[in-house]
Amino acid sequence: MRVAILAVYAVFALAGVQFAAFASRIPQIKSLLDLTPGELGITLLAASAGSVLGLPAAGWLAHRFGATRTVLAAVVLSVVGLIGVGVSAEVLRSRPGVMLALFVAGLGIGVWDVAMNLEGAAVERLAGRSIMPRFHAAFSAGTVASALIGSGLTAWGVGVLPHLAVTSLLVLAVALAATPRFLPAGGEGHGIPDAAEPSRAGLGLRAAWTERRTLLIGLVVLVAAFTEGSANDWLAVAFVDGHGLPAWAGVLAFATFLASMTAGRVAGTTVLDRHGRVPVLRATSGLALVGAGLVVFGGPWLAFVGAALWGLGASLGFPVGMSAAADDPARAAARVSVVSTIGYAAFLVGPPLLGFVGDRVGVLRALLVVGLALVVTFGALPAMRES
Repeated sequence: MRVAILAVYAVFALAGVQFAAFASRIPQIKSLLDLTPGELGITLLAASAGSVLGLPAAGWLAHRFGATRTVLAAVVLSVVGLIGVGVSAEVLRSRPGVMLALFVAGLGIGVWDVAMNLEGAAVERLAGRSIMPRFHAAFSAGTVASALIGSGLTAWGVGVLPHLAVTSLLVLAVALAATPRFLPAGGEGHGIPDAAEPSRAGLGLRAAWTERRTLLIGLVVLVAAFTEGSANDWLAVAFVDGHGLPAWAGVLAFATFLASMTAGRVAGTTVLDRHGRVPVLRATSGLALVGAGLVVFGGPWLAFVGAALWGLGASLGFPVGMSAAADDPARAAARVSVVSTIGYAAFLVGPPLLGFVGDRVGVLRALLVVGLALVVTFGALPAMRES
């Protein structure tokens, strides 16, 4: 069991490393391709489109082939995609090439996300305590380390391609070592049987789309993903364009957000077990709202405090949503797939929406949309109670 837990930690951390390697280079890719905020938003949409396309099938793939093979296949897709981003942005200077590569990377990341969350939920059930936020903390820790490396490499003038290529290959090597140590497919309490009948899995997925609680959980995860994803895509750009800071400082603000989110996820397991999902999520949503306000209306240094509060507030919505969707092991694969698909719609809508608003009022003030989204989520939070 301990080995399986460590393997899940590793896979979550690798996903964070891979994601932040690209996210830390968004300002440079924007500059290399000479993009406006709106054009950048449309370009980033390609990754979201790939993820959303892969999500509906991800639960069935994990059900049918097991988490190990599903995660590995998804990692390979992400590696090919991000190396393609580096080639297209830095060598070819081709926006269509970047968008195609982002689509491939997004497809891999979407499937990877569902499969590793299913494995994490299975391990959490067997452990009998709230550990999903700590798996997501591993993801966040991976993003912090990767973002700090990206900040340093940007300051030192290292190119986008060597950064993304080396990172991706290292991620693949570690994933090859970690995934064989997942729980045995079909094992007790696992919830991801290796030989699930495809027709039954499909029926379960269709039924999950009609469940009120599942859809409300999906709404909470949608707002959580938008709150987190807006910072991932736009925070560094907002600090550079809105507060007039150099590129490395923008990436440092992004790393501040990620470090705070990591701390929230590490501490969140104890707080959740003590106070329950709903009160904790109400508190963290409020912190995210205050943090986003400080980023927009504070000066450069107060905005760093806002980035920290934003990260703390964004820390628990997504992982707790995955746990809530997986409360019933028999329906976990279908429900996690549905909730993930709804959540990833934020990554589909978010980049072009904020880019469109940013063209008119600036990227910094466009982040006020995050506050509006957070207000929406409060009414749906009761659905997160354990069933």
